[in-house]
Amino acid sequence: MKIRTRLTLLFTITTATILLAFAYIIYYSAKKKREQEFYSLLKKEALTKANLFFNTNINKQTLQDIYRRNRQIMNEVEVAIYDSHYKLLYHDAADIDFVKETRKMIREICQKGKIGFYQDDWQVIGLRYEFKGKDYILTATSVDHYGYKKLHSLLWTIVIVFIISILFIYITGRFFSKKAFEPVKEMTERAKLISATNLDLRLFANGSKDELSGLANTFNEMLIRLENSFDAQKHFVSNISHELRTPLAAIITELELSTHKNRTPEEYKTAIKNALNDAKRLVRLSNSLLDLARASYDPSEIAFKTIRIDEILLDARQQVQQGNPDYKIDIHFDAEFLRAENEDLVSVKGNEYLLKVAFVNLFENGCKFSTDKQSVVSISFREEKILLRFSDNGIGISEDDLKNIFLPFYRGDNKKFAEGNGIGLSLTEKIVLLHHGTISVTSRQGKGTTFLLELPQLDRL
Repeated sequence: MKIRTRLTLLFTITTATILLAFAYIIYYSAKKKREQEFYSLLKKEALTKANLFFNTNINKQTLQDIYRRNRQIMNEVEVAIYDSHYKLLYHDAADIDFVKETRKMIREICQKGKIGFYQDDWQVIGLRYEFKGKDYILTATSVDHYGYKKLHSLLWTIVIVFIISILFIYITGRFFSKKAFEPVKEMTERAKLISATNLDLRLFANGSKDELSGLANTFNEMLIRLENSFDAQKHFVSNISHELRTPLAAIITELELSTHKNRTPEEYKTAIKNALNDAKRLVRLSNSLLDLARASYDPSEIAFKTIRIDEILLDARQQVQQGNPDYKIDIHFDAEFLRAENEDLVSVKGNEYLLKVAFVNLFENGCKFSTDKQSVVSISFREEKILLRFSDNGIGISEDDLKNIFLPFYRGDNKKFAEGNGIGLSLTEKIVLLHHGTISVTSRQGKGTTFLLELPQLDRL
């Protein structure tokens, strides 16, 4: 069942229940009102007849004749009068005597002073009447044909109005539910047109702050993320194909040339050395891609633990210098950092391997793009964060390149100075963001470059 139909039925059933409750209250109130009014009428008739009987000299036969004549044209009240010894003093129609008073009934009236009950559709009232210091018992009964007719008419009116109201409410509910779900239908039709080839399409949002507009905006934001992800994937595949093809082609070429003719041992060594360098380049590229993939995992799938920043920096320096003995890396600790007694101040919640990869990339970048092969990192505190400044005196980065250095596979003018694959800085940014930190860069061509990392302290997370 569609939501539109379900909501319409739910609205109709709820409204019908409320209407039914109101209808029942109205009908029940009318029924009780009729009953009370007719009991009151019976009481008045009984008292009137008793007053005529006791206070006037009207003959009993005359009162009975009046009753019989009135009974032919209207619902006349049948009245009976008894004394306290259960003796019948007067009866409008003794031959009819619908109520059939008994000693038990008269005794109950004497005790209670007044009773009322139904006998079939006839309402009966009994009451104690005092005249000249003596107690008498009065009974009166009749059928409220007029009242029952009005009650029956009210019931039919309620039923008809209820049915018409329910039909009207259902039709109205269908109409309004259709109007309410028209934006959803439009969004559904629009969403059907969106595929991997046209992720630039967006759902229409009316600009209001209602729930449907919020849904459309959320869906559009998701499409933006998907579009960026698809574009990044296309860009990634294109660049990785190029990066892999170049060293593989170079290795194949070197080996083919070596097998086509005899060469001197020195030439063979040169060919092997070139192929080995290209193979190492492939290994570095593969490792960078694996690290990039690991940094792109869902944070919940990456193991985080408490680690000291100084220890990770020392390990990263050792790793870089083992592979490049000519690189010089200096680590300067701020005085406040050295005085820190609480380990939480110098620690972060992070992944040891990924942070080491980020620091290694920054060390290598600083060294390989500097003529003195030197990189300096300084550590300090500021506003509950650990600050790491990676500086060098290298060739610097142009303003145009600064805007794109964190894009995967992007290489600026400095590619002429040293080899690289353009993954290191984009990988470093991903790792820093993964650790809830920030990274920024300042550079002057010919003067050097400084990368500033800000990582939250352990006790501030």
